[in-house]
Amino acid sequence: MIGKLNHVAIAVPDLEAAVACYRDVLGADVSAPKDIPEHGVTTVFVHLPNTTVEFVRPLGDKSPIAGFLEKNPSGGMHHICYEVTDIEAAVKVLAAKGMRVLNPKPKIGAHGNPVVFLHPKDFLGVLTELEQVPA
Repeated sequence: MIGKLNHVAIAVPDLEAAVACYRDVLGADVSAPKDIPEHGVTTVFVHLPNTTVEFVRPLGDKSPIAGFLEKNPSGGMHHICYEVTDIEAAVKVLAAKGMRVLNPKPKIGAHGNPVVFLHPKDFLGVLTELEQVPA
């Protein structure tokens, strides 16, 4: 069902410092910040040859990232994202296996593709995102 690793998301309290670290210290190609109000975050993508790292910071007080950063003030890994070719079929299979899909109706993610999130307690303590990509 799952395809390749799409990205690893890191919640950061200071987006500019995170960008500077990866761009200036590691020499990575880093995107411009993008606000995603539907998810309550601002994102930046670090483009690597084999995957992407996503930095996320809160966009507003009701952001789920704000709560994460309250518990983890320095930031840290927030979620991991895998690609799927049919997100609705993936949701049906997961639900039939008793897995908790946090948003059974997919939302549009930062890449403009449908995404769902899976409960961390069902996936080894890691919040897991599935993103539909073209086959």
